[in-house]
Amino acid sequence: MSQTLDEKVAVILGGTGGIGAATAHRLALSGACVVVVGRDDLSHARTVAEGLPGEGHCAALASITDSATLNDLAGTVRHRYGRADILVNAAGFTQPVKHDNLDALTDDLIDDMFKVNWRGQFAALRAFHTLLAESGDGLVVNVSSISATTGVGSNIAYCAAKAGLDIMAVSLGRALAPRIRVVNVSPGVVDTTFVPGRGADFNDKVAATTPLGRIGTPDDIAAAIEACATHLKFTTGVTLVVDGGRRLN
Repeated sequence: MSQTLDEKVAVILGGTGGIGAATAHRLALSGACVVVVGRDDLSHARTVAEGLPGEGHCAALASITDSATLNDLAGTVRHRYGRADILVNAAGFTQPVKHDNLDALTDDLIDDMFKVNWRGQFAALRAFHTLLAESGDGLVVNVSSISATTGVGSNIAYCAAKAGLDIMAVSLGRALAPRIRVVNVSPGVVDTTFVPGRGADFNDKVAATTPLGRIGTPDDIAAAIEACATHLKFTTGVTLVVDGGRRLN
């Protein structure tokens, strides 16, 4: 039976990116009021929010590396809506570094990888914890990566940060139940500009070696996130792989 998100409020960090914007659209179609959160371009966030189906959506800015802005965002959401039911952590960052080039993976870059791809997601959940718990049916969805288990990714620190994000879902899925569920969605290669320098040639090569014959689209990942909110109500503390079978190679 189809499930709707009527009267639910969804906050999407990284809401102006490929996966974030696609998720905003799907959750809005399902009836949610969506808060599209960008990092520093409110105009872009507003454009995404204004293009969503339905009513009651808004745009906001916050940085996942600045907990004060996340706390302010939670306060703004409480003031405007009085609730938050779904938090999607779709923000992230990476930089390609060959795995055998140890000197290129500097201390500063390692710190940035974990600050943006692990600490930021935890900080966002911490900021929204009270609102999500008050919902009684709170859901956090983090966008992970199959690099967490394959060890094949843009750089070693990125793989490690995503592995940490997956174990965070296990820990917090246990700790925050039953009022908040925590689920990770783990893509393979997705057709976005997320990884600098990856173009059509790379995508075509990966598609040719992926069992389902193509790379992922932002909507593929958004559909999985939507399913976490609408159908997989008895699921928490796990990572759902959405990669076309890429990890099987």
